[in-house]
Amino acid sequence: MTTMTEASVREFKMPDVGEGLTEAEILKWFVQPGDTVTDGQVVCEVETAKAAVELPIPYDGVVRELRFAEGSTVDVGTAIIAVDVAGGAAPAEAPAPAPVEAPDSVARKPAAQQSGERRSEEKSPAGSGRQPVLVGYGVAASSTKRRPRKGPEAPVQEAPTAIPAELNGHGAAAAVKARPLAKPPVRKLAKDLGVDLATIVPSGPDGIITREDVHAAVAPAPAPEPVLETPARVQAPAPASAYDTARETRVPVKGVRKATAAAMVGSAFTAPHVTEFVTVDVTRTMKLVEELKQDKELQGLRVNPLLLVAKALLVAIRRNPDVNASWDEENQEIVRKHYVNLGIAAATPRGLIVPNIKDAHDKTLPQLAQALGELVSTAREGRTSPAAMQGGTVTITNVGVFGVDTGTPILNPGESAILAVGAIRLQPWVHKGKVKPRQVTTLALSFDHRLVDGELGSKVLADVAAILEQPKRLITWA
Repeated sequence: MTTMTEASVREFKMPDVGEGLTEAEILKWFVQPGDTVTDGQVVCEVETAKAAVELPIPYDGVVRELRFAEGSTVDVGTAIIAVDVAGGAAPAEAPAPAPVEAPDSVARKPAAQQSGERRSEEKSPAGSGRQPVLVGYGVAASSTKRRPRKGPEAPVQEAPTAIPAELNGHGAAAAVKARPLAKPPVRKLAKDLGVDLATIVPSGPDGIITREDVHAAVAPAPAPEPVLETPARVQAPAPASAYDTARETRVPVKGVRKATAAAMVGSAFTAPHVTEFVTVDVTRTMKLVEELKQDKELQGLRVNPLLLVAKALLVAIRRNPDVNASWDEENQEIVRKHYVNLGIAAATPRGLIVPNIKDAHDKTLPQLAQALGELVSTAREGRTSPAAMQGGTVTITNVGVFGVDTGTPILNPGESAILAVGAIRLQPWVHKGKVKPRQVTTLALSFDHRLVDGELGSKVLADVAAILEQPKRLITWA
């Protein structure tokens, strides 16, 4: 029979598909043991703290083992699949198990020989006859070793018996020197409860102090029972369950949602947030959106109010460049960015993600529309790459699509500002001295007060509002 050698087996480890990621969840396997794979073939889909990513195998061969089941969270650097690159040879038959020696023979072996055997067992390869075990589905037989039991020939030391000081001929000094006999867990229990073992009368065999002895030492002395008729005991009510399983559902926090929660907590309690609001008449902007939809250069592109909001924010940053910065806590420096990677918050089935448009400041309106359309569609399909969510400088979150007027957004970690756009509604508004129905929205700008003071934040927000009220400023201010 052809055997599979260890040299022919390659292990594919969970890669770091994004900067600094430590783990990923296996969403789906596309192969099973026995399948033939080729270099570059996608074998599984994993979800990191950033996004869902497909993993290709880097060599040809036959799948021998999937180390983890779907739904498992695996640390980066851990082998997840084993592939036989020798061409699909069948695994070797497991050799007959070695006879188990009696405890007496184990005890009589020299220590050096026992140590050598243990090292030999630890170094033996997985294919040497042991049944492989999926991580998280049990413990391999070789991973636990019983301590060899002492044989009858091993000398047993008699436990010293405490002798009253008045009888031992040496007074109390000798009794103090005798260390109370107790097992390590009992000693720890006594230490935790603040009990001196030397004050306990042992009840165990050979004078060993037991757990019951320690508990008895701290228990209060029972009060004398009154000579009265004892009332019937009332049974304590059964403890309530942790939650109502019929009416509640527990959902594990992991993947994108776990990373988002950690990032938001870190941002909220690290950067001092300040939020300012402005309500603005965007009637002219809405008319411009309808005109741009008919423009030949923008045919087939995503043209909506968010596009003009993004362009307005980019112009405001150009006019107030100090707002585009980050705080370097380690070096105690303010890092001013001469580029804008514009983040767009996107709600997906896996949670909130914030991919960004790289070098958005250099893009024309058609280029910005194309990038915005690709970003949104990729996020909805769950194909956003980790690289697309790194390096953002400022962010826009459009809460208006959910019918919300405004909010106080939390900064994306490492960024200086985030602009929230509320719902655009037809409202009565004073226009040219008369009350008329106008398209109105509310903008909210949150910023890191270490980087952006009230004056700078107000200027940025006012510039965005002014552009949306008079879109021709996109030309005059650009």
